Amino acid sequence: MFANYLIGLREGLEASLVVCILVAYLVKTGRRDALRPIWTGIGIAVGVSLAFGAVLEYGSQQLTFEAQELLGGSLSIVAVGLVTWMVFWMRRTARHLKAELQGKLDQALAVGTGALVATAFLAVGREGLETALFVWRAVKATDDGTARPLIGVLLGLVSAVLMGWLFYRGALRINLSKFFTWTGALLVVVAAGVLAYGFHDLQEARFLPGLGTKAFDVSAAVPPDSWYGTLLKGTLNFQPDPTVLQVVVWTLYVIPTLALFFAPGRVAPTQAAPEEPSKESRPDDTDAPQVVPGDGVPVSRSSAEPDGVRDGARGTGGHPGGAEG
Repeated sequence: MFANYLIGLREGLEASLVVCILVAYLVKTGRRDALRPIWTGIGIAVGVSLAFGAVLEYGSQQLTFEAQELLGGSLSIVAVGLVTWMVFWMRRTARHLKAELQGKLDQALAVGTGALVATAFLAVGREGLETALFVWRAVKATDDGTARPLIGVLLGLVSAVLMGWLFYRGALRINLSKFFTWTGALLVVVAAGVLAYGFHDLQEARFLPGLGTKAFDVSAAVPPDSWYGTLLKGTLNFQPDPTVLQVVVWTLYVIPTLALFFAPGRVAPTQAAPEEPSKESRPDDTDAPQVVPGDGVPVSRSSAEPDGVRDGARGTGGHPGGAEG
């Protein structure tokens, strides 16, 4: 359940921050009329993600066993590739996410309602589709039914939405750089287990050889039905009797990926000061939420007042420095 909670929390928080930035920017620039198409795009993205997950779950049940295993193994590789890309992308671009989204939003505002819907759909839909695919494979990998893993995912998503709302209100501040770093590293470990399980599926589908060649078997020491066996399975996708191919794939993925993820130069500095743009370049953004390089926490430009995101939620952007009238 913990692994699925982590997936829901991590992916959900990314989507929540995207929504927070889009909505706060529209409120601050006086374009509340554009909020409806933004929420429409977000709603469509959520619906498409849920439909995609339902197709994966119920559509695969109509296939033969070998076809199910082949599909599951192939999608495991795709899911791990997407999640790995997402982890590195967020690690690299978190500091510039706000500026990138606002630039796309400005372009969409100039085009019209359809562009606004598409912008919100693409910004949130990508996270939703990745989450649906990775959660589906993670649930299959844990082999623990669907109820408990889905509860873990839902709890993670609820936590993410709550954190996003608190960010928007200015009531929560955490070091997002460290948060995404350590949750990203944990996701790499979870993804390694999903990848190894995917190769096991390909072996069961007789697409790859070596199903009967076990690397080790510690089932006697770590029974799969014991509480600690269940815990290891649910958090790390641990298998007490993996094949040699699974161990090789797990090792070849997790070691270089974590080494590259924590390599010097990829970890953003945590104490860097934000660059102050000229007033001419931000006439309507005096109080808008900013992303501080290194920690990615939305903050007001005035250090003496509460977060500007809170004023954006209340529609008081006309008061400089975040002061409430």
